[in-house]
Amino acid sequence: MTQLTLAEVEALARAAHAGQTDKAGRPYAEHLAAVAAGVRARGGDAEQIAAAWLHDSVEDDALSREWLAQAALSARTKAIVDALTKRPGEGPQAYARRILATEGARLVKQADLAHNADPERLTALDEPTRKRLTEKYARMRALLGPEEPGTRR
Repeated sequence: MTQLTLAEVEALARAAHAGQTDKAGRPYAEHLAAVAAGVRARGGDAEQIAAAWLHDSVEDDALSREWLAQAALSARTKAIVDALTKRPGEGPQAYARRILATEGARLVKQADLAHNADPERLTALDEPTRKRLTEKYARMRALLGPEEPGTRR
């Protein structure tokens, strides 16, 4: 089976999240594009960029686990998407451990956190939500450890 190209993955992710908005009311695809760009800027490879486009798809029920299992994607891309998909009732430590144990997932999550914590994005939120999310993102960054420039971890 021929694997999906990055352009096909992007189109699929945009279609899967069509009509969805982020907490600030912006089209959700903007977040996906920013995470993919962040992965690219951090030296991520095509498998990680594909995972960036799909990182919230299963968690947000835009695509199913069954779809992911059957998708024309590399095993590594699927593993990264799965690692980034939070499980019901899962605590941050368990989530971070799974990310750290999955080759390539940390870099994608770091790009996700960087965009989520962008002060420009956060200013659109009310103060209690901004404070809660800023603390949540800082805790996850601490659990994942510092970014390593130029690495593909």
